[in-house]
Amino acid sequence: MKKNLITTLLVTSLLAGVIVAVSGRTVEGDVPEPPAIGATIADFSLPDANGKEHTLASLAGKNGSILIFVAVQCPVSNAYNERMEKLAQDYKAKGINVIGINSNVAESADVVKAHAAEKKLTFPILKDAGNKVADRLGATVTPQAYFLDGSNKLLYRGRIDNSRNETGVTSSELRDALDATLAGKPVAKPTADAFGCSIKRA
Repeated sequence: MKKNLITTLLVTSLLAGVIVAVSGRTVEGDVPEPPAIGATIADFSLPDANGKEHTLASLAGKNGSILIFVAVQCPVSNAYNERMEKLAQDYKAKGINVIGINSNVAESADVVKAHAAEKKLTFPILKDAGNKVADRLGATVTPQAYFLDGSNKLLYRGRIDNSRNETGVTSSELRDALDATLAGKPVAKPTADAFGCSIKRA
């Protein structure tokens, strides 16, 4: 009887552990599906690191916007800092603006501001408290990019390129999408799986 009781308790404990583990995955899995390619992204408003509100419309370039979900502490996001800044510089003159979005609950606006200054990031970085915009776009990791044309139509979503290490880059899907659009051509590869650190949601 005692042996049966111990066995029952062990099985119950194991099941509880499985339920907790599954529940943890379910929370991550509750992130809404991203909008379909070709969908129009509605305007939104978020504050920058100084608390000033900005709409997507106010920051967009005449030929579009690149929304990139970024983080302060994520080593993968940080590995892309120079590439993201170069992207911003290269395409600003072509009418496409980079807009950073930080949706990590543990990274305050002050920390985001200090990090941007330290890493010399000149493009605006907005604070997405409550991860509302991350949820709307189905963003899950940092860095993760979304390219919208001048009418806010989603033309590309996914990774910036294929390698955390810049020397290993063999495909630059985001730049390819930008260049194709600017040339009046369709985007050949409108999605590519993003990789990085998970967004720490509220």
